[in-house]
Amino acid sequence: MSSGFNLHIREVLERPVFKRARLIAGANGLDREVGWVHILEITNVAPFVTKNDLILTTGLWLHHYEQERLSYMQQLIRQQAAGLCVELGTSIENIPEEIIELADQCDFPLLVFEQPVRFVEITQDIHGLLINQQHQLLKDLEAFSRRLQQITLQSTDVHAVLHVLYEYTGYQIVYHSSVEANKFCPKPATSEEADELTFFYRKQVEGNEAAAQEPSRFPMPGDRLLLSQPVICLGETLAYVGMILPGEQPLDRIVLLLDYTAKSLATLLLRMLFLEEKHLRDQNQLIQDILSHQLEDEEAARSRMGVRPAKQGEVLFIGGIVELEYPDSALRPDRDRIEAEEQDLLVRLRALLKKHGLRNLLMQKGHRIYILCARERSASGDNAAALKQAVRRIVESLRLTGVGLTQPFSLHAGFGSIRPRMTDMHKSFKEAEQVMEVSRSVELMRSNLFYERIGVYQLLKAIPDKAFLQSFVEEQLGALMAYDKEHHLHLVQTLDVYLQYMGSKNDTAKALFIHRQTLYNRLDKLNEILGEDFLEPERRICLEMALLACPLLS
Repeated sequence: MSSGFNLHIREVLERPVFKRARLIAGANGLDREVGWVHILEITNVAPFVTKNDLILTTGLWLHHYEQERLSYMQQLIRQQAAGLCVELGTSIENIPEEIIELADQCDFPLLVFEQPVRFVEITQDIHGLLINQQHQLLKDLEAFSRRLQQITLQSTDVHAVLHVLYEYTGYQIVYHSSVEANKFCPKPATSEEADELTFFYRKQVEGNEAAAQEPSRFPMPGDRLLLSQPVICLGETLAYVGMILPGEQPLDRIVLLLDYTAKSLATLLLRMLFLEEKHLRDQNQLIQDILSHQLEDEEAARSRMGVRPAKQGEVLFIGGIVELEYPDSALRPDRDRIEAEEQDLLVRLRALLKKHGLRNLLMQKGHRIYILCARERSASGDNAAALKQAVRRIVESLRLTGVGLTQPFSLHAGFGSIRPRMTDMHKSFKEAEQVMEVSRSVELMRSNLFYERIGVYQLLKAIPDKAFLQSFVEEQLGALMAYDKEHHLHLVQTLDVYLQYMGSKNDTAKALFIHRQTLYNRLDKLNEILGEDFLEPERRICLEMALLACPLLS
């Protein structure tokens, strides 16, 4: 595809209708682009002129005072008009010197026709040329789109798509991906040059939210420009396709080509993700075996997951559960749509895990997704912290997914402890289950994801006999609960806050939004029901444990 579709003043002067035109100022502005032609005789031109307009006039405005004449020219220059053509002999005989000087200072092309001309012939000629160019552009874009469609229907070869873009432009193409190897078309002459391009591209787009959503331009050394387009799949930016241009080039058409290419690449990536999803369904059985504690051979387990055998501790594993919760009204009328959106979420989850460099197994069961992640230790840094940070970011991205869907959902997640052995992952999944239960029941734990952060709830969830826990709570708080039920004094809540604030009456009253005298009355009642020793260490610990257990029982 030709990139020379843009029409400039230089080419306009070569048109037959301009053979009697003469350039009298602004010779350095001949590369200004012409987008349309207007005839304007009024002095207040700013509202009617847009960028790249070529203005035709008989010069009536030149009869005004000097300041008004200069204002006319300044408005055209501010609006970034392409140039000005003045017909001499009808309204005026010459151009004032101050107008010529201003045009030269601003490199603004000023042309004169020394004999009367038919403006309609000029507009017809230039507009016809522009429309024909636009029509040719659309034809070429259609042909380009058809080529891309043929490739995406025949294969999943990303390089073939990049090669088509290179054929149409002749510029260096760079494909920077977070889910697969980077690619170039043509391949750089040396590996060092490829590494430099990769490093530069990654530096520009990492953490750049604007570049992840829309086309971006990045100046490069050597008077070059990297034009970048994100490849967005299921709402997630998985790759970027870029083109290196030698300095400032006509970019509108290049942006269109990049946009078409990015959409084709997104189609390929989506298909590859779904193919991978289909290929990995049989790994559900592996998670089932983990949950039922049927794995005993560590090397065999790693082999089934595709993780290379390694010394103990070289690979870290973590198990987790993600659960989708829909409003009751959403489950009945549109179950098919919900299932489709859950499938999309599963594909996106796998893409996010790959993006963060995590080996994984996924299994969907109802509205739950069981996740097993594996990450090799690196020589530097806190590997466990890096693994948890990656998990946290993935869950945050998934939560954002549920906001814009036709059937919005709430997402609950929990992850167990990180362990070096895959055969111990049944413990991690059990811990993840406990995190989910605690986060649902306890308001303060609602945003927690990890088992080690639930603190004393680890002990409470380890009690297998729920009746025993119920009996303990009843023994410690039963009298208070019965009094609250009858008199509505909120004594249990008051006790909870009072203990949280270490017996500070002032802080407790503020937290409960009550008067201090009201608090004193409640504390007197607590002394009466619980006994004056309720702040003694052993008694206090029992009360605090019972207060923590209450939400789990309800």
